[in-house]
Amino acid sequence: MPIKWSALKVSEAMDMVEEFIDQSAEPLEQARLVAIAARGIADIPQYIDERLAHLTASIGRIDHIKGSIKAVRESLPVGAAVEERKRIESGNQLVLVA
Repeated sequence: MPIKWSALKVSEAMDMVEEFIDQSAEPLEQARLVAIAARGIADIPQYIDERLAHLTASIGRIDHIKGSIKAVRESLPVGAAVEERKRIESGNQLVLVA
């Protein structure tokens, strides 16, 4: 039974999400390093250090985002996006009758 929603559109959306995440990975790593360095500031109060530790951990969760993207892709019916793409591409061709 064919699916009523577009696996291809979901797959393409995940491609876009992954591209944005990949573009942000380096700036996020730089931000994480700055937050780590801030934890080394002399005489920093514990409550600030705890918030910086939380910030550092939050920034480090980019792998969790990538795992979520992978989970969405793995949830798509096997071959549905490829089949849909083929159907779209072949649907635009004229059929000649002799």
